[in-house]
Amino acid sequence: AMSEGRGPLLSASQAETLWRPQADEAVLWQGAPDAMVLARTAFRTPVIAGYFALLAAIAILFGGGLGGAALTLLAGAAVMAILSAIAFVSARTTRYILTDRRIILHVGMAIEKTINLPLAKIGAADLADRGHGYGEIALEVIGGHSLGYLLLWPHARPWRFSHPQPMMRGLADAATVAERLAKAVAAHNRIERPDAKPAPATPTPTIEGALA
Repeated sequence: AMSEGRGPLLSASQAETLWRPQADEAVLWQGAPDAMVLARTAFRTPVIAGYFALLAAIAILFGGGLGGAALTLLAGAAVMAILSAIAFVSARTTRYILTDRRIILHVGMAIEKTINLPLAKIGAADLADRGHGYGEIALEVIGGHSLGYLLLWPHARPWRFSHPQPMMRGLADAATVAERLAKAVAAHNRIERPDAKPAPATPTPTIEGALA
């Protein structure tokens, strides 16, 4: 089942088991978000920069003068610096791990959380290209789960509040990661049903190229 680490009812050994791959698990890939890409995609820094630039232009056009525009741009720079710092800390405190059994998301800036997603629960992996080889992979979880949007954010697919989808963000060579994930899920499904008659392959994570 999906689990969250560092809960009050977990012993130290249980918490260790949740977020560290075990001796009989094969680690297929591990990585972390790129801070700049995370700032751009999760914290929307280009949108924020454009917003303050627009406010500065309006200040000049409607009589606010250069002083008002300068103050607006200064405020915008401060906000950008804060968001970039948060993105940097978020990237530094995040670890994504893909094993032959599960995906582990070890996240959390102030409070560390570990989210375990068994490969059997992954129905689709939606890949979004963010340029220069970077991308994001949203994970569609089969069945019900208790993962809240706020628990996952910023590692959550945008606007999916009713059924949140975990998202691995700011990945370098994201297409390769998505391909490894698809192969891992396919291999896991074959191992889970070794006595099944040959049939069309169990649906593996589809690698789709667009996110909302």
